[in-house]
Amino acid sequence: MKRTPKYPGYDVLAKRETPSWDAPTRAVIAARLNTPDKARYLAPSRWQTLKALCATIVPQAGSGDHENRCVHLAALVDGKLLDDRRDGYRDARLPPLREAWEMGLAALDAESRAAFRAPFASLDDEQRRVLVMRMQNGKLRGSAWRGMPCDVFFQKRVLHDLASAYWSHPVAWNAMGFGGPANPRGYVRLYTNRRDPWEAVEADESESAQLAARLENKHVR
Repeated sequence: MKRTPKYPGYDVLAKRETPSWDAPTRAVIAARLNTPDKARYLAPSRWQTLKALCATIVPQAGSGDHENRCVHLAALVDGKLLDDRRDGYRDARLPPLREAWEMGLAALDAESRAAFRAPFASLDDEQRRVLVMRMQNGKLRGSAWRGMPCDVFFQKRVLHDLASAYWSHPVAWNAMGFGGPANPRGYVRLYTNRRDPWEAVEADESESAQLAARLENKHVR
């Protein structure tokens, strides 16, 4: 069964050439859209570990129409490492951005080999989730972590960088009906339950049911 879109027919990229976005905004969004799905900074083994970690934290449906396109999440994180785009602050228990990610990915791979005799990228979904949950709970303490707390790495780097990258992408904006940066136009109707004309319209329950039925019938045929 196909997932029923919450904002059917909505595509934030329709604003690309409207007064909602100026040239710098278009350039920033274009860079996100055009980020190649390949490693430009990480070594191949670390890249595969990052890809598997991203798929575990943020499972995605696959390619298709604009409702179902994937965010190249690992590529966006790798791009942050390539540019060494730091946040301007960090937890003192973590090393700088690049070192933290390289150390964390290597340690996760080492923990995977110790627990399952295979690299993290080769594990099945359940095995990956087991290791990620242990990382989240601070229970991975192998020497490869080199003193970096695994739970701090998970909270301050993995969740922070993956969530920031995913929710900055137009595909994610479509999913939540976000109108985009609206620069320089800006938003006007800021009160509760009001929206500007260029914002997404959420389908009500009856519309969602009708759309789901149409998608199901199409799928059956």
